Amino acid sequence: MGYRVVVVGATGNVGREMLNILAERQFPVDELAALASRRSLGTEVTFGDKTLKTQDLDTFDFAGWDMALFAVGSEATKQYAPKAAAAGCVVIDNSSLYRYDPEVPLIVPEVNPQDVHGYNQKNIIANPNCSTAQMVVALKPLHDRATIKRVVVSTYQSVSGSGKEAMEELWEQTKAVYNPTKDVPPTVYTKEIAFNVIPHIDVFLDDGSTKEEWKMVAETKKIVDPAIKVTATCVRVPVFVGHSESINIEFEDFLDEDEARDILREAPGIMVIDKREDGGYVTPKECVGDFATFISRIRQDSTLDNGLNLWCVSDNLRKGAALNAVQIAELLGREVLKKG
Repeated sequence: MGYRVVVVGATGNVGREMLNILAERQFPVDELAALASRRSLGTEVTFGDKTLKTQDLDTFDFAGWDMALFAVGSEATKQYAPKAAAAGCVVIDNSSLYRYDPEVPLIVPEVNPQDVHGYNQKNIIANPNCSTAQMVVALKPLHDRATIKRVVVSTYQSVSGSGKEAMEELWEQTKAVYNPTKDVPPTVYTKEIAFNVIPHIDVFLDDGSTKEEWKMVAETKKIVDPAIKVTATCVRVPVFVGHSESINIEFEDFLDEDEARDILREAPGIMVIDKREDGGYVTPKECVGDFATFISRIRQDSTLDNGLNLWCVSDNLRKGAALNAVQIAELLGREVLKKG
């Protein structure tokens, strides 16, 4: 006996990836409904070897469905997630709407699986921000060994994190560089993204940080440990898929780089590729389509008594979004619902 599963936002980047990953991981699905807004109604999506027509989110009845994976923005989630939850369908939400709600668990299954049991306060589980998800997978096993005091992270985030329109903007602007007769002004971003980097993701806050940077701080504290100090600089780069992060970690106790490398090799969800030679590291292009979070460039920070540097790369549409949501669904099924 399997689950009755709903994917909300099935025609978007993340929604389609959720369908792919549910099929790839052979999630025990008895019935699957793909929902979309009315403007996308009837659009066909694939689930394994099946083709599904999208149904209308506005009129869908969630009663009798086990779980709903939401891959829509906060406004639509605010309208429809409470309806699904009230109908007894557990919501796994990829938007930012519920991440900071103390009654909603924010889960990365490799890091805080025990928190899944708090789902029943609102019948909702939150999926973290894509840049946070891959970072905390790397931080948690190191924190368990040597206790992290402070993290300084700089991100190199792909345009797919902003959706299909952003990917199209990068593509069109890149072509326009070689065809100067065609001008493609920025519409998704504040400046041209082709052959450029933009140190601005989400809105600016009063302290000069952006909301994306604030998210990494708040979510790391909620998922791993509220005592960890985090400072972030988040940057959009002209890469289609795959987020990269340069992470500097200060520990309470000394942790040798070789021991850190061994710890990360044994940690769930991590693949260590760390050779001190040309090409002995992973780039975002190489991680596309993979489930793992890749760690490279592990080395001691000689400016700190107890410091390490590392390079962290992951497919943001997978671990940063769709894969993590499916892993939460698997965890929910295994630990709570126990049907599949």
